[in-house]
Amino acid sequence: MTTERRTFVAILVAAGQGSRMGTDLPKQYMPVAGRAVLAHAWVALAAHPAVERILVAIGEGQERLARAALAPLTAAPELVAGGATRRDSVRAALDRLAAEGAPSHVLIHDAARPFLPAGVLDRLIAAAESHDAAIPVLPIADTLVRGSEARMGEDVARDGLYRVQTPQMFHFETIMRAHRETPADAPVTDDAGMLRALSVPVAMVEGDAMLEKLTYSGDLARAQGALAASRLPRVGTGYDVHRLVAGKPLWLCGVEIAHERGLSGHSDADVAIHALVDALLGALAEGDIGSHFPPSDPQWKGAPSHTFLTFARDRVAARSGEIAHVDVSIICEAPKIGPHREAMRARLAELLEIDPGRVSVKATTTERLGFTGRREGIAAQAVATILLPE
Repeated sequence: MTTERRTFVAILVAAGQGSRMGTDLPKQYMPVAGRAVLAHAWVALAAHPAVERILVAIGEGQERLARAALAPLTAAPELVAGGATRRDSVRAALDRLAAEGAPSHVLIHDAARPFLPAGVLDRLIAAAESHDAAIPVLPIADTLVRGSEARMGEDVARDGLYRVQTPQMFHFETIMRAHRETPADAPVTDDAGMLRALSVPVAMVEGDAMLEKLTYSGDLARAQGALAASRLPRVGTGYDVHRLVAGKPLWLCGVEIAHERGLSGHSDADVAIHALVDALLGALAEGDIGSHFPPSDPQWKGAPSHTFLTFARDRVAARSGEIAHVDVSIICEAPKIGPHREAMRARLAELLEIDPGRVSVKATTTERLGFTGRREGIAAQAVATILLPE
């Protein structure tokens, strides 16, 4: 074993086409609980303090998909073009690291295993103190049998059999040598298998049932259910009001509405979006719109309010949350909201990156009472329900 300071870089393998999933979109870009499968895996790796860098190996033509999947999490994901096989993709990432100054260790993880508990990473990193390689495994609990032509054959002993998972931890120079020296036609299915030819011991640490690989279409529904069971609902409310003035455009829910007057404010004064931003931030317990975008700051003068809403959306994503439902009530005598309701719902759904079925927009009046009844301004209330990990 070497004695250099241990540094860990993760290689996230996301170059597959997902043909067994039966969809046009590769499985690593399929949504689970409002976030791409790839993004779930990226978040789990990035959250561990020992992981200093994440390199994502992607398939040909997948750069746009990868950047879109990771956009709420990082503005500049480190992407490397993978190859025709998983081994080719890992090798491309290893070569990049070798050229740029290799770390002491790498963690090679499949993006198709999106739910990575921190405890598994802890065990792998601890194993690096005394081993050049380590893999997470689970014992086999089910009865195993051989079969032929849909008929059950003899039992297979389970003793000493394990299911191998990822991430797999390697000393960098060890796995680099394995990739260089293992013949291209060697019958290995993962990186740890290459070390057998080098007679390098591979330690086994306890894996986790949450690390199940997503392979078939039913796996996505199972993953969705497992993730939902580990989340708690959080509800936030918001309220805002702006004055109606001449000479201003009227923006409501991100839609410009033709009207003789518009709303006055430091930004574009979209009262409905402002209330919704406060509701989302309230559900996160992260203050309000004024604490993040103070009206005293000149950079927000005339700013489009959708900037504030996408910020709140991304804050939910950064906390591994999901926007389950939003409900906006607009309080005014005029203009009539009904003719614009569906456009408003569609625009909010687009900004929040959720299905329009999760967006409600309603309107009411105050029976000509108060400032809204006198048509001096417009008010809005909003409720946001999000799901956050426990």
